[in-house]
Order: sequence, then C-alpha cells, then structure tokens
Amino acid sequence: MRIVLVAALLASAACTPVEMRSETPVAAPAAAACNADSLGDLVGKRASDARADVMQTRSGARTLRWIAPNTAVTMDFRADRLNVYVDAKGRIERFTCA
Repeated sequence: MRIVLVAALLASAACTPVEMRSETPVAAPAAAACNADSLGDLVGKRASDARADVMQTRSGARTLRWIAPNTAVTMDFRADRLNVYVDAKGRIERFTCA
C-alpha cells in the first residue's frame, strides 16, 4: 500500500506546474585589464620587487609573472596578468599581458 501511495504522490508532484521566473542575469565583475604600453622605459633595467610594484601599478595588472630564460610557463590566458621576461642576468627584456 505504501508503494502505491508514494508512487501516486510522485506522479502528482511531477504534474505540478513550476513557476518560471525571468530574471536579469548578473554580470560577473570585470577583471582589471593589463596594459603594458607604458612600461617601455623599464626595458634593460634590473628586475626587482620594487620595480614589480611599479610595473603592476602602471600596467593595471592584478598579478605579475617573472619569466626567465628556459622557464616553463602555462599557456592560460589572463587579461589581468603582466608577464615580465628577463634575461639570464636579471634584466627586463619585454612585457606581455596574458
């Protein structure tokens, strides 16, 4: 008897209309975009923590990644990350935002 009652309740619940709401989707907060155009004057300078702070502030990047020669890096794209390429002597060679 219980199985029949449970089956009847489940069948009636499946037929109950569900209210559909039309809500406006909430947009995700925009990530801070990186722009390395203003960093050209730092090429050739020695990499340092103080310069990292300056580069992040001027580029608007949320994160910074040092890339030395022969260093393996992930290929994931992040618009808010500044990549700083340095040579074997620790001097800045170039910048990319990715």
